[in-house]
Amino acid sequence: MTVVLAIVRRNLRLFFRDRMNVFFSLLGALILFVLYTLFLARLQIDGLQETFPRASEQEIRAFVDTWMFAGIVMLSTITTGLGALATLVDDGESGRFRDFLVSPVRRTQLVLGYLIAAVTVAIVMSMIVLALSILYLGIVDSMWLTPLTVLRIAGITVLCCAGFTALSALIVSFIRTNAAFSGFATVIGTVLGFVAGAYIPVGSLPGAVATTINALPFAQGAMLLRVEFTDVSLPAMVGDSGDAADAIREFYGIDAFVGEFLVPASVAFGVLVAMAFGFTALSAGRIRARIR
Repeated sequence: MTVVLAIVRRNLRLFFRDRMNVFFSLLGALILFVLYTLFLARLQIDGLQETFPRASEQEIRAFVDTWMFAGIVMLSTITTGLGALATLVDDGESGRFRDFLVSPVRRTQLVLGYLIAAVTVAIVMSMIVLALSILYLGIVDSMWLTPLTVLRIAGITVLCCAGFTALSALIVSFIRTNAAFSGFATVIGTVLGFVAGAYIPVGSLPGAVATTINALPFAQGAMLLRVEFTDVSLPAMVGDSGDAADAIREFYGIDAFVGEFLVPASVAFGVLVAMAFGFTALSAGRIRARIR
């Protein structure tokens, strides 16, 4: 275990020492925040004001911001873990794998070092993003999340980090060069905003596209976060109108529908847990076979 921890520390130092890698791992979340701050939030607020004329602009803005930050936290759980796997690609391209193999380090220890470090980076960076999101909502929107809500969000965030980092590790195990990895990470950081329904509400998309997106684990993880983030802001905006609340929940992806089927939270949790264990096993096997 001492060897594994040493490898984890080494990989963590390499990630946090490369400031550009840290920045690009948060690029998707930063793009989403800038887009909403400058353009998209105003469009959502204006549309919701027409739908809910009795709600104040502050209540509507609080809902839009809580929905937005759920997407930002969701994106950070994917892109930061992916960014931490750059060390794996770099070690493979530079030939460091051969250096490790001539030392008294087993392949299994190397694999655990890469995977644990990547998950650790994802959790640490996502928690920082979550803390900044909570502060923004409290200071700007006067929407302070309760400690219990924050605890539930943190738990969902950790689960997303484990599941999506495991998936990223499996994909990255097929990437051989730093150039290919950089291109892949840049594309993923941008595209996932659409795939998770973070840039625009999923309800504004064609039915078949919305169904496809909601069937993916990214949208289901975002759904779990949105339920917690909007727990107070949504009722404050819609008031006593239950039908309106249901329509908003479906339109903004707070409830994920695959066709006519409402994806229960238990299914979404199960998918993330299955991803965490299944893809960890698959990626560990792939990385172990690659280290030679």
